[in-house]
Amino acid sequence: MPTLLQINVTANWGSTGKIAEAIGSLAIARGWESYIAYGRGKPQSASQLLRIGDDIDLYAHAIESRLLDNHGLASRRATRRLLKRVAEIKPDIIHLHNIHGYYVNYPMLFDFIKEWGGPVVWTLHDCWTFTGHCSHFTFPGCQRWVDGCHDCPQTSQYPSSLWRDRSCKNYRDKKSAFTGCRDLTFVPVSDWLAGELSRSFLGGYPSVTIHNGIDLDRFRPLDLPAENADRRLLLGVASVWTDRKGLDAFVKMRQLLPREEYDITLVGLSPKQIASLPEGITGITRTESVDELVELYNRAFLYVNPTLEDTFPTTNLEALACGTPVITYRTGGSPEAIDQHTGVVVDYADVTSMAEAIVDVSRRNPFRAQTCRQRAETLYDRDTAFNQYLNLYEQLLDESRRDKAISQYDSRS
Repeated sequence: MPTLLQINVTANWGSTGKIAEAIGSLAIARGWESYIAYGRGKPQSASQLLRIGDDIDLYAHAIESRLLDNHGLASRRATRRLLKRVAEIKPDIIHLHNIHGYYVNYPMLFDFIKEWGGPVVWTLHDCWTFTGHCSHFTFPGCQRWVDGCHDCPQTSQYPSSLWRDRSCKNYRDKKSAFTGCRDLTFVPVSDWLAGELSRSFLGGYPSVTIHNGIDLDRFRPLDLPAENADRRLLLGVASVWTDRKGLDAFVKMRQLLPREEYDITLVGLSPKQIASLPEGITGITRTESVDELVELYNRAFLYVNPTLEDTFPTTNLEALACGTPVITYRTGGSPEAIDQHTGVVVDYADVTSMAEAIVDVSRRNPFRAQTCRQRAETLYDRDTAFNQYLNLYEQLLDESRRDKAISQYDSRS
């Protein structure tokens, strides 16, 4: 029975944690033993769980990162204990997800990986791996990461530093730690991210894009009573709303769109944000109820995603699965979820064009719920998407066994 070990900041919680959980469950179904090592929370899982450190370690790492801008270089004791357990487990595949998040020491982890020498899969959910500080760089338009970070314009952004800019040294530290692995395969979750990876210091490693998938049994079209045909619901969803997610764009669109024709509902706002919304926008705090979210997707005429930087938004997939077309900016991997039959892509940060496109769609009504659903079924089924990981694991193990056999043969010759 082969053994899989995944490492991520969360397990069965949040977008990346749920992805790790789904992969682990599929691995178990295919006869694997599955472990997930994680950094925070109190999750339940079908896989065997390994907590990396505790809350004290987490807070100490965060404080050190804020003071010294050395994110990923703390948690020494917690990482040492993790690596001892990994050596006992003896995994056949190590699968990394987000190794940032104040919970693991990445140089120690990669020293172990290089000595261990087995196949490593690393899913990139963002850009932190090849920058000197940030997890996204589209919003400030920064390209320093291509040749070597310095004078970081985003020290105040996650993982924030109070006053120090160590981006140049962080860049060199990451390059030193992450290069030199014998059997490392990257899995960017969008074609856009694959392109950025190819321009980075990790561009020489093999890479395969695997788009995220969702549970199509939960996110599905519903047979709901007919709504008022004279009013159309525009829906926005985010786990945390910031200007980078497009909150200010909705405020501007509210001014541009006729109030008698369009309602706007935003999910995931804080109570303070809800209190500051202009008239004509309904705010809802973050919901853990998938059923409530599915109903909102179904009631929406359009799912509006004015994100200014994103790798591959899961909310786009959820909307399509519920039969709702998507409109988004041309940024990051967001446009990849849709085609000309399932949504509209407008120029980056062009709120006026987005509002005009909404009105145009209202007049022409070119999209069909069945077409949106079909695209989700064809491309974004969770089991189909994540089974690609299991196929990749098996391919890498076969190659590793073959390489070892050749090496042993050569040593005897």
